[in-house]
Amino acid sequence: MKSKLVTLFFLTAILDNRVRAQDPLLRLLDDSISANARPSYVTGTFKATHIVNMQTVESPAAGSLNFGLDNATLRLGLDYGITDRLDIGAGRSSFDKTFDGYVKYKLLRQTDGTDRMPVTVSALATISNYTLKYPEKSYLDATYRTAYMGQLLIARKFSRIFSAELSPTYLHYNLVPAAADKNDEFALGAGGRLKITKRMSINAEYNYLLPNQMVSTKVHNSFSLGWDIETGGHVFQLVFTNSQGLIESQYIGQTTGSWGDGGIYFGFNISGNFNIARHDRKRSIF
Repeated sequence: MKSKLVTLFFLTAILDNRVRAQDPLLRLLDDSISANARPSYVTGTFKATHIVNMQTVESPAAGSLNFGLDNATLRLGLDYGITDRLDIGAGRSSFDKTFDGYVKYKLLRQTDGTDRMPVTVSALATISNYTLKYPEKSYLDATYRTAYMGQLLIARKFSRIFSAELSPTYLHYNLVPAAADKNDEFALGAGGRLKITKRMSINAEYNYLLPNQMVSTKVHNSFSLGWDIETGGHVFQLVFTNSQGLIESQYIGQTTGSWGDGGIYFGFNISGNFNIARHDRKRSIF
């Protein structure tokens, strides 16, 4: 009986040594798999392509078309995902009868894992042209009615319920109201999204226009609040804002309403998604 116990003891020790000897090999194998694995990209930083007025880092998936109606001052817009990182869009606003277009490209994507990219960064460029005829400005041609905007959208999804974004902005107006006003203007936007239920969130954004750029007209910084309601392929948003304009050249550099003086606009956004081309869906890692 003792000899059997001794034999069992030695067999157990040998097996234990073999298992321990395999540990470093298994770790090496795990490290090799991790190194070759594709990065796990964070998705759903924001539910829609806009926080309220500000664009987000989100883009329609490749082959998807977004159709939207914006706010009380009507804007009809279309956004199309050429790839999962590149999208284009165009719209027409009733405010000043303005046409606009944009292109947006996702430079960096937030990832999860050992080699983490902490933020998602998109580059956005827009152009707008208003066509409303003003009697006192009848001499103006399309060149003077055009404005341009360049923006970096830097966003992070901190958790399932909270995301935030910063957006340094450059604006250029071909024509400004007075000689003392700057044709080139700079601003910094900040916005965030807080989920309150599975299908609802509260959004807020603030755009700070640097001082001493637009001096002939009293311009206020744009501040907006939104309540998002998701219903399948559509996102409904109720909006409170001091900005009547719906595109960057209007709400960043031309907001005349003030929350303190009651210059608040109430409206809504509706965004719907339509898949034109077939694509694979990716699941959010949060």
